[in-house]
Amino acid sequence: MTDKLLLFSLALVAGAWTARAPLPAGLAAIAVLWLVRSRVDRRTLVVLALVLLAGTWRARGALDRAAAMHARAVEQIGPPSRCEGEAVVIGSPVVQRGGPLASASPDESSAGQARVDVEIVRGACADRPLVEPIRARLHGAPVELARGDRVALLADLAPVHLFLNEGLNDPRPHLARSGVTSSGGVVDVRVVARGRGVRAWIDRARAHVRGRIEATFHPEAEPLARALVLGETDLRDADDEAFRGSGLSHLLAVSGTHLVLAVAGFCAMVRALLLRVEALSARMDVGRLSAAIAIPASWLYADFAGGSGSALRAAGMLSAAMLTRAAGRRPSGLRAFGGSLLVAALVDPLVGSDPSFTLSAAATAGLLGLDRPFARLLVRGPAPLRVVLRPTATTLAAMTGCTPFIAIMSPQIPLLGIAANLVAAPIGELAALPLCLGHAVLAWAPPVERGAALLGSGALIAVRAVARVTTDMGGVLSFAPPMPSQLAVIAVAAVAAGLADRARRRASAIAAGAAVVLLLEGLAVKAARPTGKLRVRALDVGQGDSLLVDLPDGGAMLIDGGGFMGSPLDTGERVVLPVLRALRRDRIDVVVISHPHPDHFSGLVSTVPAIDVGELWDTGQGEDHGAGPSYAALMRGVRKRGIPIRRPDTLCGKHSIGGAIVEVLSPCPSFLPDESANDNSLVLRISYGARAALLVGDAEVAAERALLARDPSALRADLLKVGHHGSRTSTSPDFLAAVAPAVAMVCSGVRNRYGHPDPGVMRLLAERGVHAARTDRGGEIVWETDGHDVRLSRPAAR
Repeated sequence: MTDKLLLFSLALVAGAWTARAPLPAGLAAIAVLWLVRSRVDRRTLVVLALVLLAGTWRARGALDRAAAMHARAVEQIGPPSRCEGEAVVIGSPVVQRGGPLASASPDESSAGQARVDVEIVRGACADRPLVEPIRARLHGAPVELARGDRVALLADLAPVHLFLNEGLNDPRPHLARSGVTSSGGVVDVRVVARGRGVRAWIDRARAHVRGRIEATFHPEAEPLARALVLGETDLRDADDEAFRGSGLSHLLAVSGTHLVLAVAGFCAMVRALLLRVEALSARMDVGRLSAAIAIPASWLYADFAGGSGSALRAAGMLSAAMLTRAAGRRPSGLRAFGGSLLVAALVDPLVGSDPSFTLSAAATAGLLGLDRPFARLLVRGPAPLRVVLRPTATTLAAMTGCTPFIAIMSPQIPLLGIAANLVAAPIGELAALPLCLGHAVLAWAPPVERGAALLGSGALIAVRAVARVTTDMGGVLSFAPPMPSQLAVIAVAAVAAGLADRARRRASAIAAGAAVVLLLEGLAVKAARPTGKLRVRALDVGQGDSLLVDLPDGGAMLIDGGGFMGSPLDTGERVVLPVLRALRRDRIDVVVISHPHPDHFSGLVSTVPAIDVGELWDTGQGEDHGAGPSYAALMRGVRKRGIPIRRPDTLCGKHSIGGAIVEVLSPCPSFLPDESANDNSLVLRISYGARAALLVGDAEVAAERALLARDPSALRADLLKVGHHGSRTSTSPDFLAAVAPAVAMVCSGVRNRYGHPDPGVMRLLAERGVHAARTDRGGEIVWETDGHDVRLSRPAAR
C-alpha cells in the first residue's frame, strides 16, 4: 500500500512537469511505468497512467488560466495607472528592509511599511472601471494590515511583467498559484473593516513577534531572525550572497526540518504537560492525544511562518505521521511522504513547479532513499570519526536529492557546502532555531526575552560568519542549467537505481543515466551554435532592448542588454545571463551598445563581466556626454580586460563577421553631438544569402530621414527591429516603405508609461501587411533564416 500511495502521489505531482515539457516528461513517465511493471499489477499501471494524465490535464488548465488572467489584467489596467477602489487583504504583510525590492516597482520599502497582496473587488484605473476583481502586490503598505481587512485603496499599479524567454523558469505557475497579476505602490490606504478569523489573528501575532524581534535582537541579527521565524527573507545583499554562495540558505528558511523540529518540540511539551494530569494519563496514551493536537498546530505554525511550499509540505507530512500516531499505529516515513505529496498535488495542480516545495520534497526523498546507503558507505572507523561522518552522510543524502533542482534555479553549486553545513547546521538548528522560537513567546518575561534575543543573535551571527567565510573561500561549481530532457533522464535513472536489487545493477543505472545526460549536453552545445543560419532573438527584458544574434559560423553578437531606470531589477542577472547559460554560450564575439540609455545598456553591466567578449561596439556619445556611473563602470571594466572598443569611425561600412555581412549604416562617420542619443543609435543591417535584418536601436524620425537621404535601397530587409519600442516618433511611412519588411519586432513591456507601441505605428504595420511580433505579447521572438527560407517562432509562448 505504501509503495502504491507514493507512486500515485508522484504521478499526480509529475503532471506539472508533463504539462510544461510534454515530450521529455511524457517519455520519462512511460519509462518509469515500464520499470515498475514488475512491482505492481496491470490494473495499478493503468491507474498510474490515468493519474498522470489527470495531473497533466489539471496543470495545463491552470497554466492556461494563468495566462488568460494575466492578459485580462493587461487589458484592464493598460499602462501603469493610478487605481482607486475597495480591496481585501489576501496575503500576510511582509516587511522588506534589507535589500532591494523583488519587483520592478519603483516604490521603496521603508520602516513601518510592508509588501502585501490584495484583491481589488471594485474600483477604477485611470477612470476605466474594473470589470472584474484583480489581485495586486503592493509595496509601501502599513505593517498593521492583516488578511481579511477591507480597505479603501489608492495605488499606482501596472501589470506584472512575466519575462517569457525560452530556457528560463516559467513564471506562469507562480502566477497561477498566487493569482497576483499586477504590482505597484500604495499612495493611500484606509482600513474600512478589520478582518476576523484565524488568518487575521495569525497576522496580528506575526506583527507582534516582528516588533519584539526588532526591539530586542542585535541590528545585524534582526533580519536573520525575521527570516528564521517569519519567513521574511529580505537579507542585506552581502548576507544574501553569502548564504546562497555557501549553500546555507536553508538554515534561514522555514524548511521542513525547521517545522518538524518546532512542532515536534511543541508535541513533546504538550505530552509532558498531559503526563502531569494523572487522571488523564492513567486512562489513555497521552502521546496519541498530543499527536492529535500537533496536527492543527503544524498547519497554524506553517501559516505563521510564511506559508512557503516547503513548510506546507512538511505540515502535510507531519500531519500524516501524527495522524498515524494518534490512531495508535506506527508511523511510516514513506507513507507520510506519499500522503503529503498527494494532498499537496490535489490542492495545487502545479505544486511540482513550486521551487520551495520541490526542493523540500527532493531533500526528503534523498534522506529516505540515500541516508542509510551513504551511512553504510561513509560511517566507518573509530567512534570520534563516526560522529563526524554520520551527519556528513545525512547532509550528502539531502543535497544529492536537491542537486538537480538547485541546478535549475541557480547555475552554481558550492563545493564547500557540506563542510559549511557540518559547522553551521548544529549552531542553526540546535541553538539559533530554539532560541528564536522561544523568544517569540517570552514577551511576558522581558529579562528572559532579552537573554534569548542576545543568545539568538550570537548564534545567528555565528552562522552568518560561517556563510561569509565559506563564500570567500570560493569553491563554486558553475554549469549550465539542466534541460527538461536531462531532468527526465535523471528521474528515470534514479527510479531504475532505486528499484535495482543488486549494487552492480544500481551502479549500471546511474552510469547509463550519466552517460545519456552528457550526450544530451553535447547535443545542446552543438544546437546552441547553429551553423548555416542567421538567427535574431529578441529577448523579453521588459521595456528595453536586448537582441542575441546567432551567426552562420556559430559565433554570436549581443546587441544591448535591457534595463530599468530607477529600479533595482537587473535584466542582466534576471534574463540575459540565464538565457546565455541555457543556450550554453559563454562567449560573445561582438557586444553592441546601440546607444547609452539605461533601457539598453544597464543589463550589460552585469552580463559583460561574466562572459568572454571579443570586442565591444559603441557610438562614443555615452563617454563624451556622460551617461552616468553604471555606464562608466561598464566601460572601465571592458578596458581593464583588454577588450577592444570600436567606434563608428572604424565601424561604418560592411564587415564580414561569422559568415554574415554586417553593415553599420549610422551614425556615420561619427555621432552628431547636437542629436539625441536615440537618433545617434547604431543602425545595423545583417544579411545572409538573400535575406537581411535591419536593427535600428531607438532611431527616430530624424535618423530615418538621414538614412533615406543617403541610400534608400540599402535599407531593404526582411526583418525590421522597430525603432524606439514602437514609439510614434519612429517608423515613418517613407522609412517603412523603403525597408519593406515581412516581419517587425517590437521590443516593449507592459509596465511602460509611454504607451509603447503606439497604436498608429501598429496600424501602419498592419496596413502595409507587416506581421508585428511584440515581446509584451508572448515574450521572446526568434527570427531565423538559412539565407533563403525564413522562420518566425515564439518558443516561450507555448
